[in-house]
Amino acid sequence: MSTALEEPAPAAAATAGEPAAAVEHILTVDCAESPGIVHAVSAFLLEHGCDIVDIKQYGDKAQGHFFMRVHFASDSSEGSLKEPLTTDNLRRQFEPVAEKWQMNWKLEPQGRKRRVLVMVSKMGHCLNDLLFRARTGDIPVEIVAVVSNHRDQEGLVQWHGIPFFHVPVTAATKPQAEARLLELVDGLDVELVVLARYMQVLSDELSARLAGKTINIHHSFLPSFKGARPYHQAYERGVKTVGATAHYVNAELDEGPIIAQQVIEVDHTYTADHLVAVGRDAEGAALRNAVRWHCEGRILLLGNRTVILR
Repeated sequence: MSTALEEPAPAAAATAGEPAAAVEHILTVDCAESPGIVHAVSAFLLEHGCDIVDIKQYGDKAQGHFFMRVHFASDSSEGSLKEPLTTDNLRRQFEPVAEKWQMNWKLEPQGRKRRVLVMVSKMGHCLNDLLFRARTGDIPVEIVAVVSNHRDQEGLVQWHGIPFFHVPVTAATKPQAEARLLELVDGLDVELVVLARYMQVLSDELSARLAGKTINIHHSFLPSFKGARPYHQAYERGVKTVGATAHYVNAELDEGPIIAQQVIEVDHTYTADHLVAVGRDAEGAALRNAVRWHCEGRILLLGNRTVILR
């Protein structure tokens, strides 16, 4: 008897007639409102042998604009046009529909992880929440790097096996620091930058360069309690709610399109430290929702407003 190890038997081929694995995609569309848009998209999917899993739509009557997000599944082998239903083929075949209706559109594989760079200063609660949820697959992201102007969170980031870049910022070195950030964004093919309590104001030039792909979090007391220790200021005024707002970054400080907000009721028994703790919870929840909805293709812009197709 030979003692040589034998090659493992090849996996059995799929049984004839066995259904092929489904491939799922997300199509997002926005365009001028007009009758027939939903029919056109549905007819395209039917023609290509696709099955709608979930559809959300919204027509803004005041602006005359239409928004739609379609989650659909298809046979992994071929559609009715006898071409493999790859993402590239679906995009190419959808182009005539998009052109006819003058659509802004995206078609992506469902569940694709976006490449995310997180920026943080000293406070780590939002960063820690994102790292945990990325690690467990709760949100569809791959955190490719963390950039900080301090080293306080370096150990946490390294424990997760993610590259940590210390980029100090002063008034004199701000241009160089922002140039370094752009090097990382381009070199790591970053799709989304998340400011997870990064306590530096981005320049107008950088904000414009990263428009639509940068999310920030701040406490919802703004503009009532600006400057240092906002929760302690709020305590002195006896606030009755604590909140947080996640928004896209633009050239106006904390004035970008709002994505997600959280509000938690408090009362006179809460100390300043209690308000800080509640604020951390609100900030983490608002930021994670904003990142999740962005990466799932649920956010569409309408001027300075967002349409969230949940």
